[in-house]
Formats: sequence, structure tokens, C-alpha cells
Amino acid sequence: MRAVVVYESMYGNTRRVAEAIAGGIGSGDEVVVVPVGEMKGKPLRDAELIVVGGPTHVHGMSRPRTREAAAEAAHKPETAVSLEPDAEGTGLREWFASLGRVEAHAAAFDTRLQAPAVLSGRASRGISQRLRRHGMTLVTEPESFLVSKENHLLPGEEQRAREWGRQLALTVNAAPTE
Repeated sequence: MRAVVVYESMYGNTRRVAEAIAGGIGSGDEVVVVPVGEMKGKPLRDAELIVVGGPTHVHGMSRPRTREAAAEAAHKPETAVSLEPDAEGTGLREWFASLGRVEAHAAAFDTRLQAPAVLSGRASRGISQRLRRHGMTLVTEPESFLVSKENHLLPGEEQRAREWGRQLALTVNAAPTE
């Protein structure tokens, strides 16, 4: 199975989750992990599974202004987070706006604070809606992976992401072909 895991990450948490998901999908399959800023012009038509994830900002997917705020926070002297190299580039919203129709299986994930979703929001809801709008078939409900207030993945979240990736691969491999 050919799978593509596309992610947006500000401080590295979402990248780590994306890499863990790819690890769960399996090394026997062709799995590519790509930051969203490198997706421009890359075809997805050969992918059987497309997994897309990003951080939750202000209850949903990031926007240019929320990415600017995250970058400003990372540049403060007292901060313990560092900005990912491609964090200030293209976000998922912009990528989706340029994406055409893609027929593939898909799944959405996000990273968010450990709090009830009604309080934190979930970027994965908006991601899953956009995946469907672009013709993809969701194989599971959107998933959230949790970070602390200090912006670190909670213990066990990378392993949970790896298991989620394994389940995605099993689901897609078991799906009837048309």
C-alpha cells in the first residue's frame, strides 16, 4: 500500500505524531511523511491512504495569524519551545484551497491540549471535512493526540499514534477494491 502522511507542525509535536503514524502503517508499505509546505505540486493520485494532521489553534485548523502568534511565542526568551523549520510557511488551509479532487482512503488527526474537545476544539474536524470535500473516503473518525500546557506530547501518545497507524493500514488493506 502507498500511503502519504501530510502534516503541519509548529513545535514538533504534530511531526512526531505523523512519524509515529507512518511507523504504524508499516515499513513493508511505501509510506511517505511530508510537511505540508513541501506538498505543493506533489501528486496524491497514486496514494491508497492519505493521512492529514495539524495542530489545533483557536479551536480549529491554524490560520496565518495563529501561525504568526505561535512563531512569536517561540521567539520569546522565556519560552521552552522551538519552532519547526517550515512552521511559518504554508498551512493546511492553504494547501486544501489548492488541492483538486483525490480519490483515496483518508484519515484526519490533530494535536491539542489535554482538555475536553468542547473547550480546546479539534483541528481534525475541519481536516476531515476538507478531505471529504476533495473526494476522499474517511476510513475512521478523526483522532486527537494530546499535549500538555507546556506543549509536550503526553506520555504514551506516540505509541498510541503508532497503533492508530497500524489500525489504519489494517482497515485499508481489508477494504474491498473497486
